[in-house]
Amino acid sequence: MGAKPPLSPLAPEGFPKLPVIGGVSFATTEAGVRYQNRTDVLLVSLAPGTAVAGAFTRSATRSAAVLDCQDKIGCDPVAGAAIVVNSGNANAFTGRRGAASVQAITEATASALGIPANRVFSSSTGVIGEPLPHERIIDKLEDLASALSPHAIETAARAIMTTDTFPKGASEVVMVDGQAVHIAGIAKGSGMIAPDMATMLVYIFTDAAIDQDILQDMVSALNRTTFNCITVDSDTSTSDTLLVAATGASGLRMTENSMGFMEGLRRVMLDLAHQVVRDGEGATKFVEISVTGAASDAEAHIHAKAIANSPLIKTAIAGEDPNWGRVVMAIGKSGARADRDLLAIWFGDMQVAKDGFVSPSYNEASAAAYMKQQEIVIHVDLGLGGGTARVWTCDLTHGYIDINADYRS
Repeated sequence: MGAKPPLSPLAPEGFPKLPVIGGVSFATTEAGVRYQNRTDVLLVSLAPGTAVAGAFTRSATRSAAVLDCQDKIGCDPVAGAAIVVNSGNANAFTGRRGAASVQAITEATASALGIPANRVFSSSTGVIGEPLPHERIIDKLEDLASALSPHAIETAARAIMTTDTFPKGASEVVMVDGQAVHIAGIAKGSGMIAPDMATMLVYIFTDAAIDQDILQDMVSALNRTTFNCITVDSDTSTSDTLLVAATGASGLRMTENSMGFMEGLRRVMLDLAHQVVRDGEGATKFVEISVTGAASDAEAHIHAKAIANSPLIKTAIAGEDPNWGRVVMAIGKSGARADRDLLAIWFGDMQVAKDGFVSPSYNEASAAAYMKQQEIVIHVDLGLGGGTARVWTCDLTHGYIDINADYRS
């Protein structure tokens, strides 16, 4: 891979201060999975009784680690659990050898921590189609186990980065009966971002007590309006994994009616999802696509994704060109229902199109000035019904080409 890209202009000021989550500890190391002199392996230890829920890519070529995690979600949470992650190699499209690597890593992790192998969840991210040198990871497990700390979540976020320009973290505190429940999460993701059920690599932890099936229902529902509503380049990864672990250390039990907790979890998920877009490879603009008036929410989502994934729209945004005709094009090609003569389009609060034609109030100079902002909202109303959707994306610049043209070199 070429020189590390500069920090995204959309990056936050720094990594946030995340709370310690009871029952969770972290350790990282340099194993040389692909690159030298960078942390590339993360181990997370989870207390006995931790419930783990997840969502994963629906790619037909998903990785061995994803398939293994899917098999393990829902296992008895009596014992402790662990998450082991490597960057630099995706262990995808590696056949039986890839499955053998996952088995070797998870069994060695289970032995190092004294937990069942079916409670070890693994993830790999990086280059596709190259065998994973899993022995390099296994050789570091004893050192990782002895270095576990509840205070190392920031180094954990850094260890899972690939083309990311900044580590991603978010947290919330939810008050339940006057007591605090904590939620903290980390994520990696910058390119190959167009989730189908999950996204990139995301790990969220809470000290709430919650049954696995209830937690799984929450994660699946919230995923639909957070991680499944972002796109950088329309390419769904083979390795997308979201794991949410509830240790119960707070002693406060959540139910399916715990709306405050669910809202806190939603905010953490959405914050991390937005950070992934803000770190989109080569991105200089953060863009919200808002669709209303669709025949249904599902069709609104189709329209929004068609707009967000259009290279013509994304390059126009990069060039700060208010080319609303390209939005008309994307709506027309999406496959969802639309009526040209009912269509209205706004850039920010400026209406640029109305009733199938340019708006009488449209001013090109004002629209061009708006497009110079770092954060842009494109709103479309279809005039057909009550369906709504919001999707977040970024622009498409030459920086994206520079990063991906030499990703493996």
